[in-house]
Amino acid sequence: MKLIDIKEIKGTIELLSGLHIGAGDTEMHIGGTDNPVVRHPHTDEPYIPGSSLKGKVRSLLELKSGLMAVTKGSPVKIGDLKRTDRNPEAENILKLFGSGGDDKEDSSAIGPTRVSFADCLLTEEWKKSKLSKFEVKAENTINRISGTASNPRQTERVPAGVSFEFSINLKIFDNEGDSLLEYLLSGLKLLEMDALGGSGSRGYGRIKFNFEDNEISGKFHALKAF
Repeated sequence: MKLIDIKEIKGTIELLSGLHIGAGDTEMHIGGTDNPVVRHPHTDEPYIPGSSLKGKVRSLLELKSGLMAVTKGSPVKIGDLKRTDRNPEAENILKLFGSGGDDKEDSSAIGPTRVSFADCLLTEEWKKSKLSKFEVKAENTINRISGTASNPRQTERVPAGVSFEFSINLKIFDNEGDSLLEYLLSGLKLLEMDALGGSGSRGYGRIKFNFEDNEISGKFHALKAF
């Protein structure tokens, strides 16, 4: 197994609807919202953690492959290959994203993790923009009988229209060709069809990928997710 290239996939992520990736802030501040978004500690600007992008792409690929029935919702591990007759999608997922640190199975046949996701920071245009990078969406529960609202809550979002830069590095080994690149792009295509962050079923987190490289952009748009 020989490393022959590291392909960088770059571009922008455009928000088509408000995005909420929570900060995990359990302290309620006076005048604050119930659910603040994650912010960069130095600039106080919103960003998309690479872990959020990676985790959602992986989970969508595992959901599409049917492997969740085997793993009962846990991430695919090396040992799952034996129970799936070396399902090719399981191999692709493990090659791209790796297996958990608690996986004691021999991973030599799979090799190292191929893909890494950088945190996605605001584009330069949006860093300089005077437009607000945050919005607060008020929500509540409606009683089906009385029609009255209850349990009001406020959720902070990054509004539609904001753009972030993304960078994904893919290690290419000999004899692998473009198969893993295409599989990764199919995962990004699934993410465009689904949602990023929380409350996707309520319309949050719709995104669009714009690729710098015209060849990769062409491959992405030509792909069928199903």
